[in-house]
Formats: sequence, structure tokens, C-alpha cells
Amino acid sequence: MKTLSSIFAVYALLVAPAMADEPEIVSAMADKVGMGWRISVTLRHADTGWDHYADGWQIEDSAGHVITSRELLHPHLQEQPFTRSVSSVVVPDGVRELFVRAHCSVDGWGKDVYRIELSPDM
Repeated sequence: MKTLSSIFAVYALLVAPAMADEPEIVSAMADKVGMGWRISVTLRHADTGWDHYADGWQIEDSAGHVITSRELLHPHLQEQPFTRSVSSVVVPDGVRELFVRAHCSVDGWGKDVYRIELSPDM
């Protein structure tokens, strides 16, 4: 009976879908462009295809309010890590740091955030 249980346990592991970790925020930067900011975020994720991939990121202030977001419309199987940007982001006066949070299509919003310090002279 113990052998049969072991066989079923191994089988369950083999047929279970591959689980990727939450997206890793490799780097992020903000550049002042005119009256707004251009924010670039580099992510790494073990995308498995359309069923499980890094599908977005958002920029938050220190209170967790979302300032902007970027939806990623397809998996990046052959492009890891990858960088995407958003332009003309209006950052409220007095905000000196932003936080990036990544999202994947299966696990939702990641726990980890990446801090971007905004230079006061920009």
C-alpha cells in the first residue's frame, strides 16, 4: 500500500502544472521628461506560455496608491529578462520615491516591491 501511495504522489507531481515564482523586478528607473516621467521596469519571470506569464506592473506611492500601471499583453518566453516603459507619468508634488509591484497571470500581485528614488533636482 505504501508503494501505491508513493506512485500516486510521484504521478501527481508529474501531471501538476509547472509553477513559476512571482515576477522578479530586476531593475527600475524614472527619468524626468518634460512635465512627466518615463518609468522603465525590467522583469524576469519563468513564463510558461499563455497560461502563466508576467502580465503587468504598477507604480505606487509610499501609501500604496497606484500612480500608473503597465499591462503586458503576451508571454516573454524567449526574452528574459525584459524591459518595458510607460511615459508621461504625472507624479504628485512632494513624492520623492515610487515603488514597483509586478503581477503574473496566475499568482496575482507579488509581495516584493522595488523602490525608485526620484532625484529632487529633476
